[in-house]
Parts: sequence; C-alpha cells; structure tokens
Amino acid sequence: MKKYTRQRLILDLIQDNEIHTQEELSDLLEKSGVRATQATISRDIKELRISKVQTRDGEYHYAIIDTVHDSLNERLDKIFKSAVLTVKHNNDMVIVKTISHTATVCATSITNAKIDNISGIIAGNDTIFIAVEDKDKLDITVNDIKSIIR
Repeated sequence: MKKYTRQRLILDLIQDNEIHTQEELSDLLEKSGVRATQATISRDIKELRISKVQTRDGEYHYAIIDTVHDSLNERLDKIFKSAVLTVKHNNDMVIVKTISHTATVCATSITNAKIDNISGIIAGNDTIFIAVEDKDKLDITVNDIKSIIR
C-alpha cells in the first residue's frame, strides 16, 4: 500500500474513532487490510502532525490538531472544482467527465465527501464511473456530487 493511501486511512480512522494508543491504531489499520510496523505508524503520526489530546474524562487520545487533513481536502476540492466538466447519470450509474489526467484526484475528492448511496468508484484518465446502491436516488447522488463544485 502506498504511503499516501495509508496516511489517508490513518487520518480517517482518527477522525472517526477515539484511538488511545498506537496499538489500537495498528489494530484498526489491520482490520482495514493494512499491515504496518510500529515504526511506520509512529513516523506517519509524526509526519501527519497528529497529537494526543486530553478528554474531559482525563484520558488521552489521538487528534488531528494541524490543518493537514483539512488543507488536503481543500486542495482536492479545488482541483475537483476546476477539473470536472460534467456530472450526470445514465439510469444505472453516475458518470463524471473531467479534464485529462484528473479523474483519479477527482474520485478521491468524491470519496472524501462520504456521499450517501455510493457503493463504488472507478476512475480512469478523464472519466469516473460511480456505482450506486439505489438507482431511484441517482438524481440526489448527482446533486450531492455537484455540491462539491459549488
């Protein structure tokens, strides 16, 4: 697994869970299919500027203090806004057309938005195919994706 993907997962895990130790983080990574050594996790925590903060209960857990996570999403959204040409559906799936060589980055932005009804995304060079869970909600899903542009 690439470093960027692993670090992206670490940020998501810390955002979605109250993680107290590197061992807990390692267990969650492993459950997500990522095997990483303690040294790698420690390096990732340092590079991502993740800190331990005290809760009201007096316990400590990892938190994203720096704006690394937000600034990364902001940059991806900025690329998304300037690279997406069309967002529509064909009654089966959502199809997003982008300028050449930007579909993968745009697909990451869609993934980070955690939009309901999306069950899978495949990105090529300039096209993103999005499988949906409920075809009756295709229009809503298209509008949700378009909202990233606004």
